[in-house]
Amino acid sequence: MDKRPIGIFDSGIGGTSIWGKIQELLPFEDCIYLADSKNAPYGEKSEEIILDLSIKNTEYLLSLGCKIIVIACNTATTNAIDYLREKYKVPFIGIEPAIKPAAINSQSKIVGVLATKGTLSSSLFHSTTKNHAEGITILEQRGTGLVEIIEKGKLQSDELYRLLEAYIKPMLEKGMDYLVLGCTHYPYLIPILKKILPADIKIIDSGQAVARQTKTVLKKFDLLTTSTELGTYQFYSNGDEKVLFNILQSNKLNLTVSFKDF
Repeated sequence: MDKRPIGIFDSGIGGTSIWGKIQELLPFEDCIYLADSKNAPYGEKSEEIILDLSIKNTEYLLSLGCKIIVIACNTATTNAIDYLREKYKVPFIGIEPAIKPAAINSQSKIVGVLATKGTLSSSLFHSTTKNHAEGITILEQRGTGLVEIIEKGKLQSDELYRLLEAYIKPMLEKGMDYLVLGCTHYPYLIPILKKILPADIKIIDSGQAVARQTKTVLKKFDLLTTSTELGTYQFYSNGDEKVLFNILQSNKLNLTVSFKDF
């Protein structure tokens, strides 16, 4: 029985959307989550800074005994996962925009991608698009400013609505029928997006795919717990832990949220 926790990090609170899917699929696994809100968003930073932050987060999670690291951040995955896999012995799970399923299912052959600058400009994003979206028009839209508003907990603000509307309408006018959310913060925008988008536009993110891959890798390396007790969940934020707590408060699970200047 390997009761060591799953380690998860993101540039803030957004990766809790990934944790939620992992928790649903692997309810008996313990998890430790790092919200690096102090340095959010990663998407506007240089590759060197993103790598340094990813190393810092990884080493802190390893110091807490984590058996696997989930990089719940598109930008950190694209800029750091290859290095981290070479440097550390634990398995790493990354995340990338769900372009493949959107491209396969799109009827209009026009797919919108809302993501950060760091993700859209990465080589991994371009190779994924090239490999899985042949014959598909990909509409790239930087979500400048969205992460900052989410990190402040202003999910119902008029500012957020206006910004999203400005980003989404041009893609609608060009005929997209799928919208890919290319940042783990963005699933928290779905309630607003549903007000902006026509009912027939599909919204897709990577959460369930990451959870399934996490389970597959844990099983491959014989790291799954055999416990039948529900897992415990520790969340650490180096920003305003109240924002992290508020986004988790609907969960009736055994979780703790603390400030930690990691």
